[in-house]
Amino acid sequence: MIERYALPEIAEIFSDQSKFSRYLEIELLATEAQAKLGVVSQADAQTCRAKAPLVDDTFVRSVAERELITDHDVAAFVDVVQAAIGMPAGAWIHHGLTSTDVVDTAWCWMLKDGAELILGAMNELIAKLQELAQLHSDTVMIGRTHGIHAEPTTFGAKVALWALQVDRDRSRMRSAREAIAVCKLSGAVGTYSNISPDVEAHVAKSLGLVAVPATQVVARDRHAEFLWACASLGSTIEAIAIELRHLQRTEVNEVREGFRAGQKGSSAMPHKRNPISAETLTGLSRVLRSNLQTGLQNVALWHERDISHSSAERIVLPDSAMLAYYVTKRLTKVLSNLEVDTQRMLENVSSSFGVVFSQPVLLALVDSGLSRDEAYRIVQEDAALAWSKRQQLREVLENDSRVKLSSKQLNDAFDLRRSLVYTNKTLDAAARITHL
Repeated sequence: MIERYALPEIAEIFSDQSKFSRYLEIELLATEAQAKLGVVSQADAQTCRAKAPLVDDTFVRSVAERELITDHDVAAFVDVVQAAIGMPAGAWIHHGLTSTDVVDTAWCWMLKDGAELILGAMNELIAKLQELAQLHSDTVMIGRTHGIHAEPTTFGAKVALWALQVDRDRSRMRSAREAIAVCKLSGAVGTYSNISPDVEAHVAKSLGLVAVPATQVVARDRHAEFLWACASLGSTIEAIAIELRHLQRTEVNEVREGFRAGQKGSSAMPHKRNPISAETLTGLSRVLRSNLQTGLQNVALWHERDISHSSAERIVLPDSAMLAYYVTKRLTKVLSNLEVDTQRMLENVSSSFGVVFSQPVLLALVDSGLSRDEAYRIVQEDAALAWSKRQQLREVLENDSRVKLSSKQLNDAFDLRRSLVYTNKTLDAAARITHL
């Protein structure tokens, strides 16, 4: 992941130092488990722990240099660790294991930790959405379908729906965390032929993972589920971002991203305040969805293993985790600084000459005895006339001899409060979201 979108707290999880530190801990735990079983002497296991190398930049470079000879990254790692510990104790490192025992368990451990960070960021986002929804529970705005004025709603109800969708993505991420938080140390084809299942159980318990049956590799549907959770979250964030982009258009101008002192919206046009964060979120969501395709293709491997998945996973797994975290934090920041122009929202409701009340007028005419089609045609014609003459729909209706509605019936049909009386149902649903 390029540094621009790699926040340090999650980038550290997938760093080379972190990866090799996890490899080392898995190896040491496996050695200690084998000591309990009598395969390795307690003295040698203690020596391995005591003399285990510090995983720092020097260690990472040493592994890279050794890999130039072995052309195998895990073998290079094992060689460097064994050399640091020394013989004879060092010989027990990687005893009975195959590379993917270590690599897959480390991947699952890293992804579990990554999911925890993402879930924490999602909690913050949901809390911000709940706060914003309540703040604007009575902020009237026009609802749009197909980009066209439809009927009034509230900005709070819109935001509440976002909160509910992010909450569903949180459930998906929790499920993915459980699916990926597994451990596999069962040897070359997963038969435990050279290592006891008790070793796997010990390592799993020590790392807070679950030991699962496997071939030489952990089944990749688990990783695909994690990538799906990241992609789904990204798509939800894109949906919110696109709405924010539309609402920031000059002709709409109902919300605006925060603009810091000294910030520049355009290198050429000083007046510009562009929706750069929302546009960035849209673009990064595309990457998350693309990575999911790779994850799905990685599910089908040859026999008990091949490494066609490995090279791709080195990119898509950390990148998706980091991007999912980044876009969640970025959207929370956008919403924290969002400027909501409540007056402009009201102006836009009124800008379409009251035609947005066409449905209650239609229903009132049906109640008065007209057929639905007849009532529909009357309101349709009068709404078109209101637009063309730039005249309020109510005035056009009052001058239409076909419309036999009393002032009270028209008042009720054009009553804004009637349109919004049940928006609290959506707000209440969002307010009930918990952060456990």
